[in-house]
Amino acid sequence: MTYRPLHDGWTLSSQGVAPDVKGVPATVPGCVHTDLLAAGLIDDPYLDDNEHRLAWIGRTEWTYRTTFTWSPDEHECTDLVCEGLDTVATLTLNGIRIGSTANQHRSYRFPVRHLLRDGDNELTAHFGSAYAYAEERRAALGERPGAYDEPYPFIRKMACNFGWDWGPTLVTAGIWRPIGLESWSRARLAEVRPLAHADGTVDVHVRVERSTEEPLTLSAEIAGITVEERLDGRATVLSLKVPDPEPWWPRGYGDQPRYDLTVRLGDDEWHTKIGFRSVELEPEAFTLKVNGVPVFVRGVNWIPDDCFPARVTRERLAERFGQATAAGVNLLRVWGGGLYESDDFYDLADELGLLTRTPSAPPAATG
Repeated sequence: MTYRPLHDGWTLSSQGVAPDVKGVPATVPGCVHTDLLAAGLIDDPYLDDNEHRLAWIGRTEWTYRTTFTWSPDEHECTDLVCEGLDTVATLTLNGIRIGSTANQHRSYRFPVRHLLRDGDNELTAHFGSAYAYAEERRAALGERPGAYDEPYPFIRKMACNFGWDWGPTLVTAGIWRPIGLESWSRARLAEVRPLAHADGTVDVHVRVERSTEEPLTLSAEIAGITVEERLDGRATVLSLKVPDPEPWWPRGYGDQPRYDLTVRLGDDEWHTKIGFRSVELEPEAFTLKVNGVPVFVRGVNWIPDDCFPARVTRERLAERFGQATAAGVNLLRVWGGGLYESDDFYDLADELGLLTRTPSAPPAATG
């Protein structure tokens, strides 16, 4: 299996009501606002009343374009893997439409090997106006309750882009998470979802994509313990048991030991760190217990750290979490009007002993 990022050589152009923007150098991952800011075409959206002056950006159609070279390899399949598109996008490769999206909160994968050429290839991502899409859905479905007179309930996009009591109205568009080509043969890990229990049991839910019906060998390893399975289908659960695991504790109640978990399918590998703990809520006393011990929760509400999330690095998250822990925080409540936060977010939280609460379960880890 091979992976090639496609982050270089992008340009940005506008269509519609915006001032002419043609061939502006673009940063991927990123967004329209940060590209226009870097090009000196707009003022800082955070200053003065610039959010109102820049409202046209969210009502404009935008096109990202790049050219890359490709040569045939030994693999059977090649996919265009888009980890984050914001939001109403149509992708074309060498002039052929390969797919459309309308959800900022998920990843997308498109088979493209049949469209790739030996030599130069052109990839475009055309982004329609999030306002136009949401307002069209509102007209079709009828009004819905909302805190503000903005159409955020009608689009799967970061709601606070449309403004909130704590932040500006900056309706973004762009390739906001990594994008690249992944080539593979026979099979790949499509989804891995480990469920860890306090007694050391780990149930690893695995789904695979395959181009062959031949049996596959799937394995999982943790703490020196390995389980292997002959896989004839496309989904299974691998169960392992770590004897006498050290429990993971919230900050201030103990240590945060974690164990390396590796899942292998041929040359495709998936890695993460997991901890073992139990969590229960006593409704009568509204008491949270971790590993049977009542925890005094000192929580804060986590909103997106930037209206332009591609600017949020692991280092920046570590700085914010340092501020939180210095204030005695032991729980981060991920606010529902923002994003499904990144792997770095949850990894750092686990490392520091910060409990997290998410409005709904974060997306399963995918390959």
